[in-house]
Amino acid sequence: MSKLGAAVVAALLPFSAFAAPESYTFDPYHTYPQFEVDHLGFSKMRGRFDRTTGKMVLDRAARTGSIDLIVQTASISTGDNDKGSRPRARDEHLRSPDFFNVAEFPTMTIKSTKVTFKGDNPDTIDTNVTLLGVTKPMSLHVDFWKCGPHPGNKREMCGGNATGTIKRTDFGMKFGVPGVGDELKIWVEFEAFKD
Repeated sequence: MSKLGAAVVAALLPFSAFAAPESYTFDPYHTYPQFEVDHLGFSKMRGRFDRTTGKMVLDRAARTGSIDLIVQTASISTGDNDKGSRPRARDEHLRSPDFFNVAEFPTMTIKSTKVTFKGDNPDTIDTNVTLLGVTKPMSLHVDFWKCGPHPGNKREMCGGNATGTIKRTDFGMKFGVPGVGDELKIWVEFEAFKD
């Protein structure tokens, strides 16, 4: 190799190292997909899923990335888990075949198909949502994003909030429509540590 060629390779090495994709693991204690649905026209009921796992990859130089989030559907919580004198609590009903059918479909997945950046940060994440054995697209808008060292343990991390909407009937979840709304507003709050 010529001296000029060696010098070019040596000069490019730091840039290629900087441009390498970085892998992150979602922190299950700070990653909660949430939803909101109309209830009989009187209120917007909210709930969340308490158990998630997954990975995120970022290539900040190339402005690309990916997410793969696995949600345990049985971890659904709407604040109503005590049936009292009723036949069942709302959370128990939501786990039944009428809604999330957690016995047959224990997970829901959110996998990116494209990440669009605005400046240095992700702005839109196009995803495929798989729920009840059906896969449909959902676009998430990133409302907030930050990367940096964790103030306690100094590990590199990224986190933020993203929002989107889906129609539950698109996945075959038709129980209660229209009294219980078809459209679900989705929030995903997430934090992920660099591997």
